Formats: sequence, C-alpha cells, structure tokens
Amino acid sequence: MLRGIPSILSPELLKTLMEMGHGDEIILADGNFPAASHAKRLIRSDGHSIPDLLQAIIPLFPLDHATEHPAVVMSLLPADPTPEVWEMYRGLIRPHESRFTDFGYVERFSFYERALKAFAIVATGDKSFKGNLILKKGVVRD
Repeated sequence: MLRGIPSILSPELLKTLMEMGHGDEIILADGNFPAASHAKRLIRSDGHSIPDLLQAIIPLFPLDHATEHPAVVMSLLPADPTPEVWEMYRGLIRPHESRFTDFGYVERFSFYERALKAFAIVATGDKSFKGNLILKKGVVRD
C-alpha cells in the first residue's frame, strides 16, 4: 500500500498507467465486453465498477488535449436510452480536466476495432448499459 494511491488500483493497473505514453489508449470495459479476445494487455478488475475505477484513475491520468475527444463511449442505437452512467463519468472527469466538454461517440464495431489497438483493456464486472469507456492519455504539464 502507498499513501495517496487508491487501493482499488492494483499494482498491475498502476504500472500500466505509468507505462502508457502520450496518445496511448486504455479501455475500461464492462462485464459484457469481449476484453480477453481484444486485449494486447488484459488487466482483470472483476468486482469493481467503471465509475469507481475512473474515480481512482482520473486524478492521476492526464487526458490528451491534442485530440477533440480524449474520452470515448459507444454510440447509441436509435431506440437506446441515454445511459445514466455517462453523467457519472462526466462528473468524475470535469473536476480534473477543465478542457473536457463531452465524449466522442463511436459505433460499436468501430469501438471494438479501436480496442484491438489499445494499450490495455481493464476488464471489470460492471453491468451498466453502454458503460465501456476509452481514455486517451495526454501529457503532464507543470
């Protein structure tokens, strides 16, 4: 254990966040996401929710301001309701990222293609509708 590091962040996840460079992407995947078949690096975080992980990650993880949408979710189908969890994500990101305006929205199969190229996928047990989230890493500026 370390001071100031949330205990929800496993040593493997913390190491992965540190190894990522500018422009690398990490996916926080819900329990239904095909994480094992899509991951270059798979980090298991079963039993945890994406909002809890995001709350622990976002104070440590700069989002990429060189891209319009450094946080991305799966787009909705016409009959889909707006996922409640998206507002939770916005509320967790905004206090740490003043330039964050909203998510990028990517069609499901394009999201899967992007997952194949991601630096890592964190597989959670989250059951939220359309809960998957891509975060693109930026740079730390002092």
